[in-house]
Amino acid sequence: MTAPVLIVAASDDWPTDRVVVELEQRGVDVFRMDTVDFPQRLALAGRIDQVSGWTGELATEQRTVELSRVGAVYYRAPGAFRFPEGMSGPEERFAAAQARAGLGGVLSALDCRWVNHPAAMARAEYKPVQLAAARSCGLRIPPTLITNRPDDIRAFTADTGGDVVCKPVASPVLIEDGQLKSVYTQRLSLSDLDDLRGIDTTAHLFQAWVDKDYEVRLTVVGARLLAAAIHAGSDAAHEDWRSDYGALSYTTTTVPEHVAAGMRRLMKRLGLSYGAADFIVSPDGRWTFLEVNPCGQWDWIQGATGLPIAEAIADEMQGV
Repeated sequence: MTAPVLIVAASDDWPTDRVVVELEQRGVDVFRMDTVDFPQRLALAGRIDQVSGWTGELATEQRTVELSRVGAVYYRAPGAFRFPEGMSGPEERFAAAQARAGLGGVLSALDCRWVNHPAAMARAEYKPVQLAAARSCGLRIPPTLITNRPDDIRAFTADTGGDVVCKPVASPVLIEDGQLKSVYTQRLSLSDLDDLRGIDTTAHLFQAWVDKDYEVRLTVVGARLLAAAIHAGSDAAHEDWRSDYGALSYTTTTVPEHVAAGMRRLMKRLGLSYGAADFIVSPDGRWTFLEVNPCGQWDWIQGATGLPIAEAIADEMQGV
């Protein structure tokens, strides 16, 4: 009997549904949970002593899983803890910290296969860490500046001798007036450098513009590299393909061996089993690394290209 797989993800995350279906079709016992259900609809009982590691169970009204039997964990953006009504703000913050340290701590301590371990994900989320690691692993990166000083931006632009883009250092998504909004990469003109008010309010990331023939979303799962070329059909998509999905077309592509080797070194250094990496491919064929998202979307790429990403994730969970 195969060891059960624990899925920790938002209950409405449909790409995760694909992974669950793939595993269940293979006869794998899957226990799916969302941290939003703790502590009201999900119970934890974990125990450790000198004789054995963590034992006990996670339980809902319908199912249980024995912690010591879990063979792999698929961790993908679960929801926030939800507590009973009537708690004060300080009480809820205290309870959330205890839940994070208790449930999160016990899960993080499980000695099994992870895709990906939350501690590795948390570190890899830092773009400065990614860029330094990618450079050390032999991948080409664009000249980059992170600053909150306008004069440094002007000096950086002069040093690069070409156009510069500005992009968020962290997640490009924000909620304003109840609406979900995205901040896209913006190519700066010389006139933009005349008025840099607001730069001093927080950190901003600037990079030298890299001429592109097309871009690549490289999905890495274990040792497998699944590459899709993204071709922009509009000026907006050429600047940032996320800003105009309707203008995109996709083809599968191969990865140069030196890029593949560098990417595998990077994943090992960051401690990741899964990552969605973005590259620019210049007209002369050079690949430039931009970032790797340890929780990056992949379902739309599988749908557009037929790349077997869900199957690769299931393989990684089973260790095959």
